[in-house]
Amino acid sequence: MIWLVAAAFFMQSLDSTIVNTAVPTMAEALGVTPLGMRTALTSYVLTLAVLIPASPWLCDRFGTRRVFGAAIAVFGLGSLLCGISQNLPELVFARVIQGIGGASLMPVGRYVLVRTFDKREFVKVMSTVATFGLLGSVLGPLLGGILTEYTSWRLIFLINVPVVAAGLWMNREDMPNYRLDRIHPFDFLGFLLFALTSALLLAAAELIDSAQVVWRVIGACAALALVFGMLYVWHSRRTPHPVADLTLLRIRSVWVSLTGNLFTRLGVSGMFLLLVLFLQVGCGWSPTMAGLMMVPQALGSISSKWLVHRLLARLGYRRLLLANTLIVAALLAAFALIGRDTPAWVIAVLVFLYGSFMGTQYTAMNTLVYQDLDLRHAAMASSMASTMQYLSMSFGIALSALLMESLLRGHAHEDYIAAFRWTVLILAAITAAASRIFSQLRPDRSARAARPN
Repeated sequence: MIWLVAAAFFMQSLDSTIVNTAVPTMAEALGVTPLGMRTALTSYVLTLAVLIPASPWLCDRFGTRRVFGAAIAVFGLGSLLCGISQNLPELVFARVIQGIGGASLMPVGRYVLVRTFDKREFVKVMSTVATFGLLGSVLGPLLGGILTEYTSWRLIFLINVPVVAAGLWMNREDMPNYRLDRIHPFDFLGFLLFALTSALLLAAAELIDSAQVVWRVIGACAALALVFGMLYVWHSRRTPHPVADLTLLRIRSVWVSLTGNLFTRLGVSGMFLLLVLFLQVGCGWSPTMAGLMMVPQALGSISSKWLVHRLLARLGYRRLLLANTLIVAALLAAFALIGRDTPAWVIAVLVFLYGSFMGTQYTAMNTLVYQDLDLRHAAMASSMASTMQYLSMSFGIALSALLMESLLRGHAHEDYIAAFRWTVLILAAITAAASRIFSQLRPDRSARAARPN
């Protein structure tokens, strides 16, 4: 069962990043600019964020095995549609279908792990599963580069089809079927309000960078998002079973985990796209070489994840996340020092260090949310954590692309390098701000929660 969940995490993470290396080639084939391809990235992760809150109710109503199997099948259909897309709107539509399927993979997988393992084993198991997810997110650019350079960019989506077939068989054989006999009605109104809020916020961000900026439309989208968001807060306090239970935010470890996730991922989520564009467009590297430069990050992340539970036991969540977030911000800013003449081994070392500390960051943030919760809140906490992760990723990608586009003064190699440097400095400042959030954890409670029982 662990390996099925790990494989699902790997497939989903792979598809979240495999497009990055192929962006310049796909942009040329579809007739858009490389940064204009960000819609194909943000549409996928935003769909994940919007639909993930429905996963706890679906699990309780239909069972984890049926929901997980349906998610894998729909994900495979979306992958097939991506592979045959002929223009950007078709690709965006297909990525949304992928997101509909992928929305249940991670929260259902986490929910099954929480139900199956106790707290003492959960961090170790989650580290193992997250390693495969992180491996997929880092190997995605390499595989995308190889397929794009030597075959066709369409294969980066079509290779999912046989993997999906294997996943369906494993799901039938190994996935436990947790469900409830009596369930509450689904909060359709809350779900709609949350979806409208998220979609309008991202639409406002996308419109800022359009060819003709219409500030009235942008302001209207932002204002409506604020109204719908406030309506959801009002609604969630008056419904017995909201789609996202905001009362869990009264628990310090929960709100710190979710808010810290938001600001950290706003700073780091667009780094893959920026670095690939910097290496290919700015420095003239091939897609394969640009993707190969992501491998050191995978190695760094994997090597660090086996130490996370020991670091948490010794330092606690507060001290570890506070220090680690500042180190990640410093390493992010260090990317502004590289240029066309920087030796490849220097970039590789920097990428390795960045991956090591980001692996620690992700595991610590993703397990913090469960530390002070009862088992009956596990499904809701898993849903909220996954929603915040992908919502912040979609905004992080949009923010990084928006910053780089606004700082780009031309389309020469030097213009891309200059825009990249200023962009990563701004993103590093945003990441550093997240350390203030993690400082709100209580040192004594954090250390006790991190120690094995």
